Amino acid sequence: MEWAEGIQNAINYIEDNICDELDIENIAAQAACSPYYFQKIFGIMCGMTVGEYIRSRKLTLAGSDLTSSDIKVIDLALKYGYESPESFTRAFTKFHGLTPTDARKGGELRSFSRLKVQVIIKGGNELNYKTVEKPAFTVLEKVERHTVSNKGSINTIPEFWGRAHRDGTVQTLLSNASDHSYIFGISYGAGHTDNECFDYAIAVECAPDTIPPEGFRVNTIPASTWVVSECTGPMPEAIQKLWHDMCSEFFPTSNFKPTLEMDIEAFPVGNMTFASYKSQIWIPIVKK
Repeated sequence: MEWAEGIQNAINYIEDNICDELDIENIAAQAACSPYYFQKIFGIMCGMTVGEYIRSRKLTLAGSDLTSSDIKVIDLALKYGYESPESFTRAFTKFHGLTPTDARKGGELRSFSRLKVQVIIKGGNELNYKTVEKPAFTVLEKVERHTVSNKGSINTIPEFWGRAHRDGTVQTLLSNASDHSYIFGISYGAGHTDNECFDYAIAVECAPDTIPPEGFRVNTIPASTWVVSECTGPMPEAIQKLWHDMCSEFFPTSNFKPTLEMDIEAFPVGNMTFASYKSQIWIPIVKK
């Protein structure tokens, strides 16, 4: 199943069940994807989290119900899954900028329309990539758990990198590296996640017999065919744009699909704020 098609199937499922209790496992299943990778891809392609989309659609429909019927606020709250009229009123006011009472008096409401995923082929864009057959290799890594919901990892992963540079983690990794070409940021997918959280590692390639220092672990990255794409520019903006281009333009139109086991961001040692800084994304793939 194509990523765009899978995301649209999930959106259709959300819309068909908007008044029910929506579970991320069931939503992700519509895209034939793990909850972690579904939320990651949804965020990249749609520019918002799954939770933000669901809240925006519920409150849009609630506003329409409020102004087109005599439904009570308490019944509206229950219909759209809020625990109390008070919690519904707070959410409604934050979204629309006015209370349900003021909305019923003719106040102007905000509307958030249903998403439709489209693949747009843009002329003039260049996406440099290569496919690489790489045997299994060993990494020494420092691992933390991060959340994919509510854009949590957007802040926590850069904070992890900042701490790793300050507390000696990066120096420890480099002193044990067998290859100093890159420091990796590895997001683990299948088998390493639950519905909301995932393992993220700062890592280097090391010898298979490396004994990990306390607080670190040695792990084997399996042999894979990788699509490797490079970007130029300061972090994190450059690599975030590359992710968007990979998800919205490359995979929908290529002959490859990701295995969704993991993905790797590869950072050369250097100043990540420079306009000339080059970094890469590695994604394991199979042919469609």
